[in-house]
Amino acid sequence: MRKHLVVLLLLMAISIKWAKADEGMWLPYLLGQQTYNDMVKRGLKLTKEQLYSINKASVKDAIVIFGGGCTGEIVSNEGLIFTNHHCGYDAIATASTVEHNYLKNGFYAQNKQQEISSPKLSVQFLVKVDDVTKQVEDALKGLSGVERVQKEQETFGQIAAKAVEGTGYEAKVVPMFKGNQYLLFVYERYKDIRLVGTPPESVGKFGGDTDNWEWPRHTGDFSIFRVYADKNGKPAPYSAENVPLKPKHFLPVSIKGIKENDYAMIFGYPGGTNRYETSYGIELKNTVENPSLVNLRDIRLKAMFEQMKKDPAVKLQLASSYAGIANYWKFFDGETKQLEKYHVLDAKRKQEAAFAKWAQDKPEFANIFNDYAANYKAWSPYAKGRVYLNEGILGSPVAAFAASLMAVERALVTANMPKDAVQKAVDAAVAARKNFLESENKPSDEKILAATCHMFYTDISKDQQPIGFYEDLQSKYGPLNEDATYRKWAANLMANTMIFNDAKWAAFVKNPDATTLQADPAFAYASTFVKNYTGKYLPLYNQFVVKNNDLGREYLKGVMQMQPNANRYPDANFTMRVSYGQVKPYAPRDAVNYDYVTTMKGVLEKYVPGDYEFDLPANYQDLYNKKDFGQYKDPKHNDVVVCFITTNDITGGNSGSPVINANGELIGLAFDGNYEALSHKIQFDSNYNRTICVDVRYVLWCIEKLGGAKNIINELKLVK
Repeated sequence: MRKHLVVLLLLMAISIKWAKADEGMWLPYLLGQQTYNDMVKRGLKLTKEQLYSINKASVKDAIVIFGGGCTGEIVSNEGLIFTNHHCGYDAIATASTVEHNYLKNGFYAQNKQQEISSPKLSVQFLVKVDDVTKQVEDALKGLSGVERVQKEQETFGQIAAKAVEGTGYEAKVVPMFKGNQYLLFVYERYKDIRLVGTPPESVGKFGGDTDNWEWPRHTGDFSIFRVYADKNGKPAPYSAENVPLKPKHFLPVSIKGIKENDYAMIFGYPGGTNRYETSYGIELKNTVENPSLVNLRDIRLKAMFEQMKKDPAVKLQLASSYAGIANYWKFFDGETKQLEKYHVLDAKRKQEAAFAKWAQDKPEFANIFNDYAANYKAWSPYAKGRVYLNEGILGSPVAAFAASLMAVERALVTANMPKDAVQKAVDAAVAARKNFLESENKPSDEKILAATCHMFYTDISKDQQPIGFYEDLQSKYGPLNEDATYRKWAANLMANTMIFNDAKWAAFVKNPDATTLQADPAFAYASTFVKNYTGKYLPLYNQFVVKNNDLGREYLKGVMQMQPNANRYPDANFTMRVSYGQVKPYAPRDAVNYDYVTTMKGVLEKYVPGDYEFDLPANYQDLYNKKDFGQYKDPKHNDVVVCFITTNDITGGNSGSPVINANGELIGLAFDGNYEALSHKIQFDSNYNRTICVDVRYVLWCIEKLGGAKNIINELKLVK
């Protein structure tokens, strides 16, 4: 009896963990009645069909995948898109020059003729979702391991191709619950996207890396684009003849403001969580993967920042790359600290112990965690080397580009290749080199090259290092424990590679041969490390991943049988989700109580003239001192609310997502999480988790008052 009571208590602990308030990134297509009822209880005024419908206009029709990694929302009947500044960052930087620096100074089109084409951008609208689980499972019956992976991809392709045949749509099949369910997502992609507006970087990125993942926050993280279509409203390449898209649905914009406990709903495309991760995965992440990544990115960021602060042109050149590296440098550092602080590893072990007791008389599930232990034991000794290759060796831009030339080498040395294989590979390399040189900053790259090569020697087991590489480096440049050795080697590589020498490159392209390529110092370096990994350790990693996938699918299948009535959501995987919560303050530590809003007063309190992260546009302070807030003033604070926080469950990919009130109106844009809950990819924390949102009233104030673009405001449907 006592044994059964212990198991029951452990199962209850798991149930409670997976049912915490506000946790959940729910599929609107499969929104269960229990979840919908709770949304209504919290304040939602919309029907299920108003949230998601195939046949009628619904909220889902106003939500887009923006640029392949973010979310955007349609906010006018002429295809106007709001998203985050950091989501539009690359497009803004690409459109900018030193003379017309839209990234630094901001930009607002006063009419549609001034809007700037963004050829790299596209947006996707979700057309429909179908459950294809039976089709996939019938095709995969009895398969596991590599066989299953191969058949799965083949089946996905067949189902997707059949679904969009003759339509012009795109489709993909996405596994849910680690392969216990399969859904087909059909999209329509528009490629004529134009930049309409952006605040100056000092507003859109106010606080920089110092404030990243932090609350209180004062960042005006928004940018504005427009989607264009042909005269029939269908996708078309850029053309002056194209017209603004007439959407099925757009979000009205509420300027009524928010108050504590207000209902908040977020639609979007969260990129990835692993809430069903095992204790073995968390241990590897905490002890090896995250610390390695943080240390290597720190080196890269310091080298880039040193050059960026010297020259505005270099800052513009490296801005997008730096921002991407820095964002998750801080995230992974914080993730490890929060996983340890909240004892997530112990919690996972308790859940696994409960599962093991339940499964002990069920042969299908009884050995899952023994198999997990063996799988991690086999791979873990090599995990650090993988991170050091990807984030260290290939963290150098010139090394990463040189490694890409291995495609040319394969075409040159592989027997029975098609006649045009070499020319195709060379043509691709020529195009890639052009893009690489435009983004390359040699002084910072040279430092990254030297530092990461040295770190690999110091931190990675000698028996995992490329045979002969460091011995050769020592014989030519000096002792392997001295920084000067690596600096001399890196300088020589940069000076002698054909990648930077137009004449040598042109000669190679004209008459490509493997001997010349293999003798190039940059190629020799990058390919030596890549081949060392792919030849010895990549097969081990692939075995590890395939086995983990099989175990994960079986584990979750068991959990579903163990708790058949649990209200459960699948991990985020960049498919449309809805989360719901409330506007709420929080108290992260003793004697610290955070309000749920920040205001422009706080912006001025952080303002440091000329500072890299906390400067402001010239007219910002004047407008504030005049209290020129217009219709965007919050009556309670007698100020403009800049940001607010909610209890919503989001993750990367939700950047730019609309924060929607109970009536389906836009009240803000989600753009960040808080440091105290950076364990959220692995485990949601109902006490401390907060989503940081820019208040839409601040967005509109920046557009109208700071930017003078009343034409954009006039296009919106404001709810007062």
